[in-house]
Amino acid sequence: MKKEMNYSILPEHMQEGMKRYVEYGVNPGDFLYHIICNDFVHALVHADQINMARIVDYAKFLYFEAPSGCWGSVEKVNNWRKARKEEALKAEELKGGE
Repeated sequence: MKKEMNYSILPEHMQEGMKRYVEYGVNPGDFLYHIICNDFVHALVHADQINMARIVDYAKFLYFEAPSGCWGSVEKVNNWRKARKEEALKAEELKGGE
């Protein structure tokens, strides 16, 4: 059974962006991109005041909630996005065949 992720760990205005990335591979924007690539130094350059104050919550979310394959390096992020897009295409193909 697939574990449901607790996005509420993250600031409210960032939850949908993270969810779209994790579930569908949608580009999350500069701040979240650096977060999921495990580049917290560069993430801080793009952080608003809320995200700056809650940066540790992103580390907690990734470590305890997110699939390990979706974060940690540029390569892992690129692979995750590609895989999510391929899944969406396959789902559309199956849906079209009904």
